[in-house]
Amino acid sequence: MASLMRQSCLSAFRTPLATRNVAGVSRVVAFHASARRQILPPEPQTIQGTMNDPAPIPPPHPSHGSYHWTFERLVCVGLVPITIAPFAAGTLNPTMDAVLCSLLILHSHVGFQASIIDYFPARRVPKTATFLNWLLRGFTLTTAIGLYEFETNDVGLTEAIKRIWKA
Repeated sequence: MASLMRQSCLSAFRTPLATRNVAGVSRVVAFHASARRQILPPEPQTIQGTMNDPAPIPPPHPSHGSYHWTFERLVCVGLVPITIAPFAAGTLNPTMDAVLCSLLILHSHVGFQASIIDYFPARRVPKTATFLNWLLRGFTLTTAIGLYEFETNDVGLTEAIKRIWKA
């Protein structure tokens, strides 16, 4: 009884990607990427130089690396008090609203840009990466213009959130 229970429990965890037909030949399930339908083609398998050459080091740039990481963290940390302050203090200051909107736009842009860089590397899909970066810039500009119009011609972001919260 114990071995039967053990076999049934283990079979529940085994979901193979391949199934076997009557002849015992394994067959790949439908969704698995095959040579005919690849989601992303593999990168070219070439080696530049020899195996004794050092790895190429990209030229340093101030907007990459530690400065970029520090800037992202400052924006994230800055969002916490500037988000809580208008509701805790009870004041409606247009300058604070403008800073909040600016940080939200900047935070969203940097986050989506990091996603594009991670999932669509320029060395692998250069045209797609360029298109998505320009699309992100367009959406960021549209969002900035929309929030500017909302701040100047309507009640503002914090007042709108207060009204929605109390509705």
